[in-house]
Amino acid sequence: MASFAQWIAGARPRTLPNAVAPVIAGTGAAAWLHAAVWWKALLALLVAVGMIVGVNYANDYSDGIRGTDDDRAGPMRLVGSRVATPRAVLIAALVSLFLGSLAGLVLALVSAPWLIAVGIVCVIGAWLYTGGRKPYGYAGFGEVAVFVFFGLIAVLGTQFTQALRVDWVGLVLAVATGALSSAVLVANNLRDIPTDSQSGKITLAVRLGDARTRVLYQLLLASAGILTIVLMLATPWCAVGLLATPLALRAAEPVRARRGGPELIPVLRDTGLTMAVWSIAVAAALTLAPALAA
Repeated sequence: MASFAQWIAGARPRTLPNAVAPVIAGTGAAAWLHAAVWWKALLALLVAVGMIVGVNYANDYSDGIRGTDDDRAGPMRLVGSRVATPRAVLIAALVSLFLGSLAGLVLALVSAPWLIAVGIVCVIGAWLYTGGRKPYGYAGFGEVAVFVFFGLIAVLGTQFTQALRVDWVGLVLAVATGALSSAVLVANNLRDIPTDSQSGKITLAVRLGDARTRVLYQLLLASAGILTIVLMLATPWCAVGLLATPLALRAAEPVRARRGGPELIPVLRDTGLTMAVWSIAVAAALTLAPALAA
């Protein structure tokens, strides 16, 4: 039976920036419109965390029963390492998705009920990533889904539920956040190219190959930096987002150096840290800009 520490590891806490950063960015976008509502931001955070933990457990369950996690570097695989039963991990996934959905239902009802439909799509997308007969994560669409769900929908949804509208600042933030979120998955799948190829898991990294996947990762990081410069059109204070550049360079170093396997594990941590620092810095700039300009 898995220990508490193993369950935490199985939830893949290093992916939490993928959940937290979009909410921070979206709240910053709402603050730019003088419409931040902090209790709604907290609900959005619960939605995002519930979704990503649910996705991670569902991924563990689906990959585990297919045998694609039997020989893989990286974080704890509960089913693949046989420390937890598939049923237990499935229950953990469903509970996480339910709690995230519950928070999302409340948020939609107090903001715009039509968002319930968006939430249903998100839950279905979370499950079908590696679940079902033809999981899209096995067909090279994982990065696209991450960009949409943890970039566009998460950031713009957070902004909309607070401000009841979105603007170009929110859209730029959403694209940049989606790029960074996708970079985390690209780094993960780059590490797993050998084992994914053998097990028939055809990720985007497998389709592109090692060299082009490394280029894609660096382009995603660079695009976030370029979009930060675009945000300076709203307020020059968004330049503080570039403080995350040294972290991004550190994250990319093993990728540029063509390292592989376990040597790529720190890339996930450092990419997540880059995303967290960037989102906090830019959101703070957008929130404080009116006062700083006074």
